[in-house]
Amino acid sequence: MRVMKISLSDLKLPELISRILYLKSNDWRKNCISIKQLLGLLVLSKRAGMKEANIKVLVILGHPRKDSYNAALAESYVAGAKAARAHVEFLHLADLHFDLHVQIPSPQDQLEEEDLKEAKRLIKWADHLVFVYPAWWGNMPALLKGFIDRVFVPGFAFYEIQPDAFKKLLRPKTAQLIITMDTPVLIDRLINGAPSRRSLENATLKFCGVSPVRSMLISPVKHSSDEKKEEWLTKVYHQGKSLENGVLTPWEKFMDQIMPWIKAIRLQFYPMTFFAYAIGAFLFAELAGPFNPWIFVLGYLVLFLIEVITVFSNDYLDRESDRLNKHFSTFSGGSRVLVDGELSEKAYTNSLKYLLVVLAVLCVFMGIFAIASVMHVLLVTVLIFFIAVSYTAAPLSFSYNGWGEIVVGFTHSFAVIICGFVYQGGALNNIYSWVVGIPLFFSIVPAIIMAGIPDHDADRAAGKGTLVVRLGKVRATYLAGISVLLSMSSVLLLKKDVLLDRIYSDIIYTAFLHGAWLLYLLYQYINKPEKPDRIDGIMGIALMYILWYTLVPFFNLL
Repeated sequence: MRVMKISLSDLKLPELISRILYLKSNDWRKNCISIKQLLGLLVLSKRAGMKEANIKVLVILGHPRKDSYNAALAESYVAGAKAARAHVEFLHLADLHFDLHVQIPSPQDQLEEEDLKEAKRLIKWADHLVFVYPAWWGNMPALLKGFIDRVFVPGFAFYEIQPDAFKKLLRPKTAQLIITMDTPVLIDRLINGAPSRRSLENATLKFCGVSPVRSMLISPVKHSSDEKKEEWLTKVYHQGKSLENGVLTPWEKFMDQIMPWIKAIRLQFYPMTFFAYAIGAFLFAELAGPFNPWIFVLGYLVLFLIEVITVFSNDYLDRESDRLNKHFSTFSGGSRVLVDGELSEKAYTNSLKYLLVVLAVLCVFMGIFAIASVMHVLLVTVLIFFIAVSYTAAPLSFSYNGWGEIVVGFTHSFAVIICGFVYQGGALNNIYSWVVGIPLFFSIVPAIIMAGIPDHDADRAAGKGTLVVRLGKVRATYLAGISVLLSMSSVLLLKKDVLLDRIYSDIIYTAFLHGAWLLYLLYQYINKPEKPDRIDGIMGIALMYILWYTLVPFFNLL
């Protein structure tokens, strides 16, 4: 194996002349790199050598021939990266001695050659991976494919947490693909589907946590002129030199900072709150009017912040349970940004302090601009905040004593509907603002109960007393089914009132078909001898069932 540190700044004048003569002697490089260009590179790299290197770059040449045009491209990129003050290592796969084939079922258990150990060390060392290779028959050469099969193995590049969740062990590395081909780029992309790029970018690098992955496609090479080849070499050089500004664009750096926070907020659960809040506000306009859009927006900002604070608080206080959870999904197990180390505990606690300050300021504005009694506005706001946060937080810690599911159902139905109604100027004792939320409450509870099934083992180990932990999986599922029946029967009772009949209309009967489907899935789960740890199908159907009891009243009141 030959691992080269290439730096033109290390070349003395005789060595530089020898290299120029060597380059001139190869047909594929004839007239592509001039003495003037190499001297320019020498000056640039000499200047760069005076400064401390920054980014660590590993260039991997996947062409099996050492005298290929790909090799020239790789060296040109290295020269540019050196000019950008980068630490550069060069790995020519043709110099490595290893078995290209995976000979046993688990590739990580195959005897690892010394060259592969060194390659892994370099990959771990690097911040930025650069792959230079040709596209043959639409994909990478067998040499590079064999290298990936042997190196990007479980335990090094990733590991499986559960059947559909993997830990990305190469995060936060970035990558650059430089691919040569004879197929026109447009044909490769539109007709072939760009397999040479997508297979490495999506199925390998991004899967292992390498992102973003830049691509440079060079085509067609075979019949291109020497001038065109020289132009590509220059382009690749400048691509390497662009590392002096870093790999990420300002926008990518910004998104890199905020994406963990967006993930922590768990936006997928907020539409339910919005529609329930809007039902309360629109109900007031239906009964008394007029509707105040400014109060509506201000009030929703208050509720949005309360939900964010609740989610952050739950994530922070449940971090030990989430760490033990091996069956998490989009629907359960928290956001996992703390567990995965994307955000620190200190960042969480600091954010909670800032959010509480912002919430207090918004509450002051709510008091100033309130249409209804200031005391009523502040009362419902403080109550929903206290109840919501107490889902996990002491002293009540509802989720630890069997009341968590009821609390979630209450805060996402009755509480937010009442807030929407009162913020617009309604009275707390109006019966319609309470009864309109009954079907919604009973439609929410099944999803919250069933969300405790994947979390069962972790919650029990952490001492959480959810209904699933207290009742067991089967009895808790029966309770979820009863709640589905209550959601449907409550609608039938409410439709006896003229106003509520119009609010729910006859389209709500379609929800009964959905409810029957959910009941059937719950029945199937109860009768399974071996209860699955993941119930994503049931969770998806249960959450969609809630939409009927938010969207139908929302659009009928709109």
